[in-house]
Amino acid sequence: MDLTILQPRIELLLIAVALDLIFGDPTYPLHPIRLIGLTLTWFEKLLRAIRLDGYVGGCILFVLLAALWVSALCLAAIGLYGLHPLAGQAFHVFTLYSMIALGDLFKHGRDVDQAVSQGNLEKARIAVAKLVGRDTDQMDGPACRRAAIESLAESLVDGFASPVLFYAFAGLPGAVIFKVISTMDSMVGYRTERYLRFGWFGARLDDLLNLIPARLAWLLLSAVAAAVPGCSASKAWRVGLGQHSIIPGPNAGWSEAAMAGALQRRLIGPIWRGGQLVTDIWIGVRSDPAGGSAPDYRNAFHIVSTAAALFVLLALSLIVALPDL
Repeated sequence: MDLTILQPRIELLLIAVALDLIFGDPTYPLHPIRLIGLTLTWFEKLLRAIRLDGYVGGCILFVLLAALWVSALCLAAIGLYGLHPLAGQAFHVFTLYSMIALGDLFKHGRDVDQAVSQGNLEKARIAVAKLVGRDTDQMDGPACRRAAIESLAESLVDGFASPVLFYAFAGLPGAVIFKVISTMDSMVGYRTERYLRFGWFGARLDDLLNLIPARLAWLLLSAVAAAVPGCSASKAWRVGLGQHSIIPGPNAGWSEAAMAGALQRRLIGPIWRGGQLVTDIWIGVRSDPAGGSAPDYRNAFHIVSTAAALFVLLALSLIVALPDL
């Protein structure tokens, strides 16, 4: 069995990233992430039916999903490569392309920014609802832009940097395993009575795998801010270091707080869910103005897109430097 098709390849990574930026994440029934989600739901029902709905069930859920999808996608790549190298490479690119999500993030953020600029608040609220899980009916234009900026910063890590870096370390299996864990976190990683124990394993694995990429994002966002007019590298560093823990979880706060410092703007502000005000906390330097202007979004886009490019360069360097799988 020829396993070379599973190894990280510079040219295949670059093609996958280019496809994501050009076309975004296509919506169709057989999308690998959608299929992972469907099988997760099926396995969850099965495990709960046999009363494995606690910590053990959550661990078994990961084993089942990882075994199924790493085997299925990797065996498909190997089989197609055996038929013809180009077929295997095409499937490799398709799978990796399906594991990263930066193009859609940029598209939805741009939709929010344009709608606010056009004075179409309803359209902006519809667009921002694709990025955040909060009530949008009380959000004004600046709040919509702030939410888009926060999503740019946070999703840079789990939507792009982490899968790209795990691909560089462990090839196609690494990217697939990361997305299995990320899907588990998004579907069952809740602190509710139903999922507190069953979703614990997936949520903690997701925290672990994003630990280093989140802190690298803080460093890269701070460095990039130095080259963007009107932004501050020193504030990005200080606010990221000092305020990351304000945002729940061990990882999300690093990039979001760094972005607030980089823009020299306060972010977050009032958030409603289910008609209830759940937080009115701001991150950023207290004396800085609230974010949400068109220049704020433009600067955030430039910072995130440049940091994403640096993550790709880092991944390429790792592929060159690390020995073959």
